[in-house]
Amino acid sequence: MKRVKSACIQQTLMFIQKPELGFGKEQALKANRAELEHYKATLERAGTKYQITDVSEQDDGSVIVRVRKQYNSNTDVSEYFN
Repeated sequence: MKRVKSACIQQTLMFIQKPELGFGKEQALKANRAELEHYKATLERAGTKYQITDVSEQDDGSVIVRVRKQYNSNTDVSEYFN
């Protein structure tokens, strides 16, 4: 019998606005930063352990985020966040 002792997901997320909205770079950056903050608040509200390892803002106003997060609440992920 096997059992998951710990599990973690590493994701690369890209926050980008639809081109048809006609945002300039600064408007897009502002909207994407707000969306990133909302994403983090959602993770915290759900009690998901996470660690943002990299955030980079692109020339088009998009924001790329690398995040490591808990797979489910039943496993210990402390070894992934040390």
